[in-house]
Amino acid sequence: MKNAKHLKVFDAKTGQGLKALKSFTAGEELIEYLGPRIHSDEANENPNPYLFGLNEDYCIDGSSLSNLARYINHSCTPNAQAVLSHDELSITIEAIKPIEVGDEILIDYGEEYFEAYIAPIGCKCSKCD
Repeated sequence: MKNAKHLKVFDAKTGQGLKALKSFTAGEELIEYLGPRIHSDEANENPNPYLFGLNEDYCIDGSSLSNLARYINHSCTPNAQAVLSHDELSITIEAIKPIEVGDEILIDYGEEYFEAYIAPIGCKCSKCD
């Protein structure tokens, strides 16, 4: 992906995160969420926190360390969002507001993920912490 070189994994307060090495404008594509497309039945048999749903039948298993988008952390006040392609085969992350050099890339993981993985330990985003 063209912008992957403009993003860097860093040590965040919640583990690892992804930060911008250049400024991005609202609507600009940041990175693609990469990984094999797997059937939801397989995902249910081997759940992991890096599964990103495409539709009822398929998801992307983004657990590979080479998938830099997996390091994007949750925030209740995100600066980016996940965008599903029209053919439901891929997910890109795009800025929803200006992002400056050094800003952490943050998305809202959604209610289902929040309830399963974040709520039990408490949200650590800047709004909730």
